[in-house]
Amino acid sequence: MASVEGCSLALSSMESARSEIDLAALVETYSSLLFRVAHSVLRSRAEAEDVVQDVFVRVLEHRRSLTAVRDMRVWLVRVAWNLAIDRRRRIRPQQFDEGFAESLVGRNLPADEALNEAQRLRSVLRELERLPKAERDVLLLSVVEELGTTEMAEVLGRSESAVRALLFRARTRLRERLEEGEGRG
Repeated sequence: MASVEGCSLALSSMESARSEIDLAALVETYSSLLFRVAHSVLRSRAEAEDVVQDVFVRVLEHRRSLTAVRDMRVWLVRVAWNLAIDRRRRIRPQQFDEGFAESLVGRNLPADEALNEAQRLRSVLRELERLPKAERDVLLLSVVEELGTTEMAEVLGRSESAVRALLFRARTRLRERLEEGEGRG
């Protein structure tokens, strides 16, 4: 009788282990994506790293119910996005890491080209900040995170057609503002 109990205990522990999320695999697979999501919102390496840690704390807190999550990537991006937005509300809107633009520039460019590219990216980021929040959000998710319309709709809690419309308006408005800036400069 003892061996049957031992087998059933072993089976139940194997089932619970199988039903839990492999945190190490999630960290390895998604940490760079989640960092990019947070960094695109916060523009601060340290703040973005804190958000990524907070996301994985949430994973640990909800690990038993995460097996019901349909698309883990979208769920994690949504959590990172919301945490980054919450954190951004606590810091000044104009406060961002000046190194953000430089971090987007290719490392193998000559110094003068890298400087020009960083200046161009700073002007794009300034204009991006001036966009209405909904347009800025959808543009960041599309361009920086390379999410599709369906994924963006899930992250933002909007319909796919609303996301497509916002994306079209954001791209158009950003293009017009950048062209105006070039005409003045």
